[in-house]
Amino acid sequence: MTFRIQAALAAALLASVAMPANADQVFNRIASFPVAGNLPAGKDKTTATSAEIVTASEDGNTLIYSDSPLGAIGFVDITDPKAPKALGAVTFEGEPTSVAAVGSKVLAAVNTGKSKANPTGMLAVVDIASRKVELTCDLGGQPDSVAISKDKSFAAIAIENERDEDVNDGALPQMPAGDLVIVSLKDGTADCGSIKHVDLKGIAEVAPEDPEPEFVSINDAGEIAVTLQENNHVVIVDGKTAKVTGHFSAGKVDLEGIDTKTDGQLAFTGKAQGVLREPDAIKWLDNNRLAVANEGDWKGGSRSFTIFDRAGKVLFESGASLERAVARLGHFPEGRAKSKGIEPEGMETATINGQKYIFILAERASVVAVYKDTGAEPQLVQILPSGISPEGAVAIPGRNLLATANEADLGEKGGARSHVMIFQLAEGQANYPMLVSNDVDGNVLGWGALSGLVGDAEKDGVLYAVSDSVYAMQPSIFTIDTTRKPAQITNVLRVTRNGQVAQKLDIEGIALDGKGGYWLASEGDSAKLVGHGIYNVNAKGEIKSEIGLPAELLSGESRYGFEGITSVGSSDDLTLWMAIQREWKDDPKGTVKLVSYKPKSKEWGAVRYPLDKTQAGWVGLSEITAHGDYVYIIERDNLLGDAAKLKKLYRVKIADLKPGKIGGELPLISKEEAHDFLPDLKSASNGYVVDKLEGFTFDKSGKAFAVTDNDGVDDSSGETLFFPVEMKGTN
Repeated sequence: MTFRIQAALAAALLASVAMPANADQVFNRIASFPVAGNLPAGKDKTTATSAEIVTASEDGNTLIYSDSPLGAIGFVDITDPKAPKALGAVTFEGEPTSVAAVGSKVLAAVNTGKSKANPTGMLAVVDIASRKVELTCDLGGQPDSVAISKDKSFAAIAIENERDEDVNDGALPQMPAGDLVIVSLKDGTADCGSIKHVDLKGIAEVAPEDPEPEFVSINDAGEIAVTLQENNHVVIVDGKTAKVTGHFSAGKVDLEGIDTKTDGQLAFTGKAQGVLREPDAIKWLDNNRLAVANEGDWKGGSRSFTIFDRAGKVLFESGASLERAVARLGHFPEGRAKSKGIEPEGMETATINGQKYIFILAERASVVAVYKDTGAEPQLVQILPSGISPEGAVAIPGRNLLATANEADLGEKGGARSHVMIFQLAEGQANYPMLVSNDVDGNVLGWGALSGLVGDAEKDGVLYAVSDSVYAMQPSIFTIDTTRKPAQITNVLRVTRNGQVAQKLDIEGIALDGKGGYWLASEGDSAKLVGHGIYNVNAKGEIKSEIGLPAELLSGESRYGFEGITSVGSSDDLTLWMAIQREWKDDPKGTVKLVSYKPKSKEWGAVRYPLDKTQAGWVGLSEITAHGDYVYIIERDNLLGDAAKLKKLYRVKIADLKPGKIGGELPLISKEEAHDFLPDLKSASNGYVVDKLEGFTFDKSGKAFAVTDNDGVDDSSGETLFFPVEMKGTN
């Protein structure tokens, strides 16, 4: 595709994502299940778990997922899909890599090898109701994907015998070679004596002696399609005869309008030529069409998905369009820009209410793209938030449900746990995304890591937001139109110094300066970024003054600095107030400073703010904004999910803000609760409670809004929750 065509297509696709008609059927997330809830009794609750591949029982009431770190498969009761319940886990001596339900059983492929040089594995048959292992079959190698034929007469298992990336820089070949296993089924139970091995060597152009089968799918005619990911190849096998009947190279693609540099900036102007697709997941759309998700692994990664006919002719190539649509939702993983971008990896297809859908799971963007299969060019209709690193998905057409398995478990880092997320198709409007960007100057406007908000002084419904250190090399002020649904980022102003984009700033707060420009608060980590400070920029984004902190204040500093800025008064009486996130070395325990600065007199001062206490984690401030007779302050813990306890808005009377001299005795102020955000965060999109609620403000009309920081999709689900806040007594 040319850039112009691609941009036009992406814009059209975004419109379909952002503006569903009232009577349309849309997918919305209805529940999230943390798989740590299935840890066996006696296990440390911080034990790493992971939901990777997920399947569903035939009645659609039970989900089963593979959990490699735990060495188990987990079971979830979704009789009520809005209230999933833990059913426990079955553990193995090995690592389950895939699951597939058939009849009253579930087949689990288990890697039992002690090393990649000597791969072994088994197929386990587990009764779903009793969760008992009834049978195991030796597979002769390390298994990956499992699929069941439509008539339930056989299963196909990809025996990957995956390469060791630490050997010869991960280059192929690395023996022993993988193959394809076919095993007969009766009443859901495998006949171990029927196992057939299909030799896939000598087929691919890339390392033909070392095929590494990755993913399998079976069509209505009993034909097996298998991807050889590292070999950039697709093979078709007759499931009854175990004979190879066709194969083709997955080929290459040219990409245009992508971000190719991991440099703390979002710029969708790059190109990549001749990129190997290296497909991961594969699904038959019918008996003649195949769709593949092109994750890449070794040398490739086209950031796309492709539809082929059975002979290998390209019928559709998404190119950069999906990645660009994802960027408009703030989900582009800048940390992977230089590599494989959003990395489409998993896939599901299903016909629900007479419409065939293609679901593409983008591992690094943590989203699921929903396409309608039109028989020709598929139509992107939604992009769903899916927890961190979606790996597998299963549709349950009879219940209008989709479940995703999200493999990343960041519990050891204090982050989100692995989750299974459940979506339902129903009439209504999409509740996600809550914020999208328009194209600017004919190209995608990427964004993320929003950290501060302020309302326009003259226009109702218009706000300005800033992004933090994730994009330290591209500090930006975004214009948000809140009157649209979802709200839209309509423009961006880059912060500049001496005609160049200012760099290494960690902008955490924004206030209007009354002259068409802005005051910005930067939280400085002096080891990596510019130190703590205040910046005044004009309407063009040019820094006109830089105000460093006084020595008396810096003597007690930590890296947790200004997390918000607001202004009180005007002209010569203007006072800026900044909230420091956490205690500095000179703060009494349980208090932080609100710091004042008068630009006219260059006078500094501060008061002490009392923090709430929680049983775990730390507590700090995230925002400060003046409105009416009060300043409003976000106070939060650093916890998420069920552990999150404190996400509140407090207010302090402006009349009580009487700063003391820095270095001297500072007055302790009192506060009153104005709003509890926890119910908002729990109901916003039926995910887990995110930790970083960082922006709050009022528009000109007095409407209140809040936003969360998605950390630039770095160890984060990438979700940005942007929502109006219903409050009482805000004057």
